[in-house]
Amino acid sequence: MTYDEAIDFLKGLAKFGFRFGLDRIIRLLDMLGNPQCKLKVIHVGGTNGKGSTSAMIAGILQSAGYRVGLFTSPHLHSYTERTRVNGEDIPEEKMAELITRLKPLLERMVAEGHEHPTEFEVNTALSLLYFYEERVDVVVLEVGLGGAIDSTNVIADPLVAVITNVGMDHMDYLGNTIEEIAKVKAGIIKPRGLVVTASDREEALAVIEDTCREQQAELFRVGRDITWTEGEANRQGIRFSLSGLNGHYPELYLPLLGRHQVVNAATAVLAVEVLEQRGIAVSQESIRIGLARTVWPARLEVAQNDPTVLLDVAHNYDGAVSLRRALEEFFRYRRLILVIGMLGDKEREKVMGVLSPVAHTVVVTRPLSPRAGDWRELARLAERHAPEVYVMEDVRQAVSLALSFALPEDLVCVTGSFYTVAEARKWLQG
Repeated sequence: MTYDEAIDFLKGLAKFGFRFGLDRIIRLLDMLGNPQCKLKVIHVGGTNGKGSTSAMIAGILQSAGYRVGLFTSPHLHSYTERTRVNGEDIPEEKMAELITRLKPLLERMVAEGHEHPTEFEVNTALSLLYFYEERVDVVVLEVGLGGAIDSTNVIADPLVAVITNVGMDHMDYLGNTIEEIAKVKAGIIKPRGLVVTASDREEALAVIEDTCREQQAELFRVGRDITWTEGEANRQGIRFSLSGLNGHYPELYLPLLGRHQVVNAATAVLAVEVLEQRGIAVSQESIRIGLARTVWPARLEVAQNDPTVLLDVAHNYDGAVSLRRALEEFFRYRRLILVIGMLGDKEREKVMGVLSPVAHTVVVTRPLSPRAGDWRELARLAERHAPEVYVMEDVRQAVSLALSFALPEDLVCVTGSFYTVAEARKWLQG
């Protein structure tokens, strides 16, 4: 298969949707020789910040001289973004080759009476095989959804399990309370493992602590085992200092916007410190360099100026709160023009309750996903707070409309689903 044919095939697997259970991925990996068993893996889950934290961990380890595989999802513009080695996307020809090799195995599974693996399961297996064949030293593996039921949870003995935080998201799959969601996310905690969390919600932390006791795992907490002092912050990034297990880290710099990223950085550094127990040593200078080189697009990303256009995938309530705080602290503008499109399984009312009161104009659009649901509902919610509300189904036309309203001193913020922000970012980049 060519790359385009391979991606069409992979996209076609979306028809199998999301299915619970690990049977399919276990069988598929078994046919591939179980590459996951030959990898050293840092497993990263959580509601928000797990992608940023994963990128920071990978960057620190790469700066320390390790060959690092990084698996994240979803992607912004290309499937190749999900699978990286030392910051480089998997080559298109390699991805096509791997999908070509996997296709007959998928057919064989169905012939044997198994359910067909899902799109994400195939992507997970493909990435694990690639990392093994690329002989990486360490893999940073981001959970796709939840933890216990996610296909990445085939990792039986991770170097360290990281749970960034627990919030209300994906309730259709994970549960309707913080405790229920935390229990699913805590599924990545393995017997006698090492665990790092930045969760500060009492009900979530209680579940994580109980799971660690049951699994005889050792728990390290951000805010207790590592603390921070914030310094100067602006639209270019933030300076801060950390005090962790291995000492003090003064005057660190992170080129990401938003004070919540300091917590993600502290989580990443604590995870790296804990790795010493697994024989992986990292110097303070590697931590400093790795953080300073971190790039993570569409997270409070300034895409252009005059007017300022800000891109942020604030797709749930906690993300919306972080976005509003950043808007209030780091930006000065005459009017806020909000372009937003959210999936149907999100806390739309809560998100709009946070963002639309600070917006002068809201343009509601449709995420390019079958999960968009009644996407126009956002307009009705926005009308409770914002003076002007418009509906424009096409994301690119929605951004164009917002820009037509904007004067140089205004701020256009595109937010919500990855599907919405990715489409807008692609169009803005030309």
